[in-house]
Amino acid sequence: MTDNEVQRGLEDVIALESQICFIDGKKGRLLYRGYDIRDLAQYSTFEEVAYLLWNGRLPTADQREALRARLGELRTLPEPVMRIVSEMPQGGNAMDVLRTAVSALGAFTPAETGAASTSVASAERLTAILPAIIGQLHRARQGLPPVAPMTGGSHAAWILHAIRGTPATDLEIRSMDAALILHADHDLNASTFAARVTASTLSDIYSAITSAIGALKGPLHGGANERAMELLEEIGTLDRVEEVVRSKLAHHERIMGFGHRVYKVEDPRATIMREWSRRIGEAKGNLHYYELLRKEEQVVFAEKKLYPNVDLYSGSIYALLDIPKYLFTPIFAASRVSGWTAHVLEEYQDLRLIRPTSRYVGPTDVPYVSIEKRS
Repeated sequence: MTDNEVQRGLEDVIALESQICFIDGKKGRLLYRGYDIRDLAQYSTFEEVAYLLWNGRLPTADQREALRARLGELRTLPEPVMRIVSEMPQGGNAMDVLRTAVSALGAFTPAETGAASTSVASAERLTAILPAIIGQLHRARQGLPPVAPMTGGSHAAWILHAIRGTPATDLEIRSMDAALILHADHDLNASTFAARVTASTLSDIYSAITSAIGALKGPLHGGANERAMELLEEIGTLDRVEEVVRSKLAHHERIMGFGHRVYKVEDPRATIMREWSRRIGEAKGNLHYYELLRKEEQVVFAEKKLYPNVDLYSGSIYALLDIPKYLFTPIFAASRVSGWTAHVLEEYQDLRLIRPTSRYVGPTDVPYVSIEKRS
């Protein structure tokens, strides 16, 4: 790449240095603060991973329990924000509600809306409260009363409780925990970069996360697992997978859940999610989604040599957890907020306004014509 070469989409452009996340696309490795995602997904919890992202180290047992307690104390949604969530148009995009609620939330935490005063406490508050927003918007649309915040329990259990209002099994909680860990961060994706650009102006963390949610709303970033599930619903039965997938590929339609700009091999998150899709399916006596997706993998690889990414199997897990499709992207945000806030805090530590330039390709020396002479 030469100094004057334009890299569309900033592909392969190194914009900053970070200690948070490393992706080795050739080997299919993903590291958070040096820890392999496979180890974190197998042995850790979301609370531990959030602590790691924010503080640069895994917590002790006491630190983990202290964080879990703080998150439990921060789950109550302010009444005015709850009204905003409940009064948003029914049937609209759930990400609009989430973005608006987070922006409004900043007005009720004035001590945290200046970059100089922002700390890990702000990250904890945002992480704890996003499930309350998601649960409230879902229950309002169902005509159900809000559920009382859980004062104990894990973050994964809280998300399921806020949406469903019923206790979750240990396996359900563990599967949600794994999904949260796998979605917590992914280097300078579009939403994370949006958050860091906003933070680089010395704006507050609520503005930065509002920017991130706005970026995640876009279908080229968030929502792929929704589309992947819609395709499964269109296919219906195992004997139709090959016919439907080959037809779509022949018509140059994109099959969501495959390929990645960074990974040249299988996304390591997809490997883990595939196993959780099977485990949850077996526990619930329903391997329908898993079997369809395995067949879909075979067809797409045979036709296009594309590997699955994290979005292929995550939707099947959420569906088996009785979570509606329109909440899939908000749940992505409920996990990724831990990474977004870690990046915002890192940006504040090494602040430099992010201000790239463009190559101008328009006309020059255009003569001004008075309005009377313009045709």
